[in-house]
Parts: sequence; structure tokens; C-alpha cells
Amino acid sequence: MVVSSDDATAVRDVARLFALPAEIGTVAPHGQGHINRTFLGTATATAEASVPARFVFQQINEKIFRDVPGLMGNIRRVTAHAPGVTPVLVAARDGRPFARDAAGAAWRVYRFVEGARSVQKIESAAQAREVARAFGAFQQKLATLPGPRLNDVLPGFHDTRSRYAALHEAIAADAANRAAAARDDIAFALAHEPESGVLLELHAAGALPERVVHNDCKLNNLLLDAAGRAVCVLDLETTMPGFAPCDFGDMVRTASCAAAEDELDLARVAAEPAMLRALAEGFLEGAGALLNATEIAHLAFAGRLLALEQGVRFLADHLRGDTYYRIHRPGHNLDRTRAQFALVRSLESRHAAFERIISDLAARR
Repeated sequence: MVVSSDDATAVRDVARLFALPAEIGTVAPHGQGHINRTFLGTATATAEASVPARFVFQQINEKIFRDVPGLMGNIRRVTAHAPGVTPVLVAARDGRPFARDAAGAAWRVYRFVEGARSVQKIESAAQAREVARAFGAFQQKLATLPGPRLNDVLPGFHDTRSRYAALHEAIAADAANRAAAARDDIAFALAHEPESGVLLELHAAGALPERVVHNDCKLNNLLLDAAGRAVCVLDLETTMPGFAPCDFGDMVRTASCAAAEDELDLARVAAEPAMLRALAEGFLEGAGALLNATEIAHLAFAGRLLALEQGVRFLADHLRGDTYYRIHRPGHNLDRTRAQFALVRSLESRHAAFERIISDLAARR
């Protein structure tokens, strides 16, 4: 994909607001995120740096992240607390962790992590284990983050009950006149609504602690080196208070199955037992002694819950007319919904076996 001349000019202008070593030369689109606009900029060579440095420029989506100072305050604290496992955040020339361009849009800049890659589909059980180990270790590292409590920049992010409330509103409004064609998908979602409050009720009862967690542990939010070792945790904007099982659940959602998140052939959407075991092994190793018995006992459930929650979010956005997630074809959010619900069905069929695996692994620690 080629960047437009307007976008390239905008990135070069933004670059001058940050403490970079040189002017930005080439600019290219970067990543496959649904939310923020992201570009890769290469600094021109200087006498001090014959190899040009590269930087990731992100225009923050303020329709979603409305408290930019709170968001970037979180990211600054997390990157300072976990150097080496998080990307290097570049400060603006005024010292803030972000800057606003001439039009008022908010931008942040990271150093590009060289020699690493993200993966969109899981490639092996060994890779799944390493991804889970790295996210578990990241969570353990965040357990020692000094106070105060991080800003809750997306309240209710993994409050599945609130996601269902939004779905009910989208069904009732039917703003895009799509509810009839999604009748079976809506029925599946509503049949599973009783599961939406399980983790929240455990937390209210004092059994499930609030922790500082990533909250978006998708497979492609981790960079791996050429040998397959974890290098860097990405997309830190959702790092805030939350529940440990939700982080594990997102890994199950995105790394237990080789099919894409928008897979059209639903027969290919199946959680693989070898991947489930590898994810459990890695996460329990990385988290170490952090997790309590209730958290461990609900890891398998969280995989199903996070797939359900994401399917509900895709479905609500489809019914609203695709106002949140970027789509790349007509019906894209409905395709995503159906893939997530197929994964829910697969995880339901494997739930008892998955629970036994986790219980056995936890007993050996």
C-alpha cells in the first residue's frame, strides 16, 4: 500500500514536534490495526547515524480514546516501568508523551523495533507457548507498577454485560436495517448472555482481584525475533485495570486457531488442543506465582468468554452500520461475528478437557 502525499506531508510535519534525530524522509502505511492510523517514517541519514532510524507514528483515534492525556500518561508510566519489553516512547519537544498537529489531532511516536515481526495467524504450538509466556510475564511485571491506579481510559472495556447492553440497543435501533439478516447470529448471542457476568460477579465477591493488565492480548500485539522469541509487547493503550483471565482469554481467542479473525469457511474455525495446552503452559510459566486459585480456575472459561464478547462487539457494530471497526468489504463485521461465534462453539466442545489441562499444569507448579 502506498501512502498518500497528504499523509506523508502530515507525518513529516508531526515529526518536527518530537525529539527525533533528523527529518523524516520516506513514509509508509504500517500495521493492520482497526482503530488508529499508523505510519512508518524513516529518518534521513546524519553524520552521527549512517543507518537511518525508523519510527512508528500513530494518530490517536479520539472518538474512542477521548482522554488523550490520561491515555498517554498510562503509556508513559508502563513503558518506563517495563523497558526492554515495551517499545520506546519518544517524547514531544515540549516533554509531553504526545503532540497535537496544526489541525489539533493527537499523535504519538515510538521507535520502530528492528529485527522483529508480528504474526496474524498462529504458526506453531511453540509460538503459542512463547506468546503466552511473554504476556504472562508482562502481567507479572505490571504487578509491581507503583501507584496511583492507572487511568481507566476505556471504562467497561471487558465488562461483557455492558457489551450486551450495547448489543440490545443496536438490535432495537436497527439503524442500518440489518437485524433480520443477522437473526441467527443475534439468537446465538442472546442465548449466551447469562455468561456475561461471571467474572464481574466473582470480582464483586472479592474472589477475582483487579490487576494492571494489557486487556488486548491478541496474537499480533507481540513482536517476535527471527528465532521466535518474544521481543516487545505492543498496543499499550488498553493497559489499565482489569482481570488476568481476560488477558489469557484474548490469547485463546486469537492464538488457539490458525483461521483468521474474519474467516469465511467456518469449518476451519476450531480451537486446536495442542495450541490450548501450549497457551496454558506459557501463561502459567510467565505469570509465575501471581495468579490466585480463582483466576486459574477461570482461565478456560475466559477463552470462551472473550471470543463471545468480541463476537458481540462485532455484531453490534454491524447492526449500527460499521461505525467503530474499519471494514474492508460489505458485511465484514458480520463475517467477523460468525467466526468468533464458531470459535465459541469449538471452545465449548473442548471446555472440560481444557480445564483438566490447566488444572494439571497448575498443580505441577
